[in-house]
Amino acid sequence: MECKKEENILECTCSAMTCKNRGICCECVRHHREMGQIPGCFFPKSAELKHDRSVEYFIEVMQKELSM
Repeated sequence: MECKKEENILECTCSAMTCKNRGICCECVRHHREMGQIPGCFFPKSAELKHDRSVEYFIEVMQKELSM
């Protein structure tokens, strides 16, 4: 599969601008999965900025989002 990094970067919501996997979604997902984390693009913007990629934080954030 061809990586569309240039297109992916245009829509990437992760604020880790120096990340070597930025725009390479398959590598980003693989990295976070190996770390037991959730990629930043799965979080709402305000929560993503905290750079807490833990599953626990993701669940907490999404429960709050869903109860609004």
